[in-house]
Amino acid sequence: MNHTTLLELSLPRTLDTWVAQFEQPQWRGAKFEGWLFEGAAERRAAEQRLAQAGVQAQLRCAYKPLLHFFLEEIDCSTLAAVTIRYPVHPQAAPGRFLLEAYPLAALLSDCPLEFLAGSDDLHYQLMLTHRDGSTLQAKVFAPNRSHRDAIGATLLSPTGWLRAALPTDAAPRLDSACQTHYEAVFERIVQAVAQHNWPAQEPYFERLDIRVDLPGFEQMLPLGHECISTFEALHEDIYFSLLELFQQRSGRPENDRRLQPGQIVPDVRASDTTTRLCISLKRFDVAAQDRIVAPLQGLPQALDAITLAPEPQRIAAEMEAMGGQRFAALSRQGREVTGLYHAGAGPAVLISGGQHANETSGVVGALRAAKALLAAGKPHFALIALENPDGYALQRELCVQHPHHMQHAARYSALGDDIEYRDQPPLYERAVREQVLAISGAQLHINLHGYPAHEWTRPLSGYVPRGFGLWTIPKGFFLILRHHAGWQSEGRALLEAVSAAVSEIPGLRAYNAHQMALYQQHAGALPFEVIHGCAFSQTQTNHGGAPVTLITEFPDETIGGEGFRFAHRVQMAAALAAQHAWLTLARR
Repeated sequence: MNHTTLLELSLPRTLDTWVAQFEQPQWRGAKFEGWLFEGAAERRAAEQRLAQAGVQAQLRCAYKPLLHFFLEEIDCSTLAAVTIRYPVHPQAAPGRFLLEAYPLAALLSDCPLEFLAGSDDLHYQLMLTHRDGSTLQAKVFAPNRSHRDAIGATLLSPTGWLRAALPTDAAPRLDSACQTHYEAVFERIVQAVAQHNWPAQEPYFERLDIRVDLPGFEQMLPLGHECISTFEALHEDIYFSLLELFQQRSGRPENDRRLQPGQIVPDVRASDTTTRLCISLKRFDVAAQDRIVAPLQGLPQALDAITLAPEPQRIAAEMEAMGGQRFAALSRQGREVTGLYHAGAGPAVLISGGQHANETSGVVGALRAAKALLAAGKPHFALIALENPDGYALQRELCVQHPHHMQHAARYSALGDDIEYRDQPPLYERAVREQVLAISGAQLHINLHGYPAHEWTRPLSGYVPRGFGLWTIPKGFFLILRHHAGWQSEGRALLEAVSAAVSEIPGLRAYNAHQMALYQQHAGALPFEVIHGCAFSQTQTNHGGAPVTLITEFPDETIGGEGFRFAHRVQMAAALAAQHAWLTLARR
């Protein structure tokens, strides 16, 4: 049997349930306010239907309510100044409600905007000054509930809310949190996985599929790659919540990336009516997975013109054309991981991409850098262009439905671990990195990465992604330098050289400055040093690998088109600058 169903169910749509409830004769003449996880068009249609039943309804979004207030209820072109006091609650991070207002500062870029910390009252307090001199004071409710999650943490999370009163009521007869289908399906998923009788040893399964079809919305914003998506947010919450459950089950410390539960695959899609859920255990089927991936049409031949993550066959062909000494290993799902080594003059470097397979610009950047090195002479380098082919296959599978989502389920390997931290056999993909480091003697590993190009949230688990609070919103292209003991000076010199080189790329300084300014308005002080317009951090580690590792971070998750071309150009330039600087920094 290729699959086993753990849970299958349907849930009614909350919006339909509320309309049916308040259409009843006893509510005629009532004023009704509701907050739920639905788009504006659906909420307006429900308001009109209730108006026909004699109910004055106002339905708002429970997810990012302040932003939706400005998008739906305020003509921002008339504003001259805005002051906002945001909630500060003891059960939430101090800046969480400021972060939840993102990217309001960019949407009001023509208007002076001041954010001030407020009280634990779950309302944003607004003072709006219009261009004609008039003012408006307003309160925007942020419906939240305090709850304990499956691993025992107390959280404050957005929730549905009902408030209703009849004309004769001195106070609302309904005014409380109300679980929506969006919250209910998430709760049932976590409960089902937590209560299942899993095997004693990892991995617990090959593939855990969580298929969800539910009403929700996606709303593109007129700002870069920003998109409000309840489908994407649910994907993120399911994936990381289940990782946390298995982490706790394993007995490992929090955020230990060696956890190998198996491949967790949330597949969240839109439905117009009923919410449907199916949780199943499946065996790997590589051939079937590769068949459902939509082929890329009209992909340019030149690497520098690629505007989408290339097919695995293209990556393999590019590496084959480079020659050199070959190294290979099989992934958990049996896909080949290829490395190559070119012996040459000077110190060796290792260039890699695709460790986290949903960070795709580094794959192209690594290929472009290697080709440039070969064209320049006889360089000394090793290359692993795609280190995580199983994750890359899942990325391509999920992108058939949602090409602009972050797809963090594809971040790790088919074992569910981070290849970087795998330290026990079987090594699978990790074996190639070990081989090329040993044969090349590289003291520098240039590891090309990416991160979300738009806001990353977990709305049903406290909003801010646990353990990834620094990654919630973009802050431009930046660098992370990790070094072994005694390599601090070489690491710092490398950061200086690479930052100076990439700062010459047309448009990058302005790109970084814009994103860093917006980050500071919504997340506070940038937690990094900045040189040459590029943020960076430097830390000592006792982790294995090369003595010095330079990690690039471009906000590439979800991007395509010219944005993707820009991303892999920057990745290539950073890799080439690092290789060039290392010619004089390496130890002989």
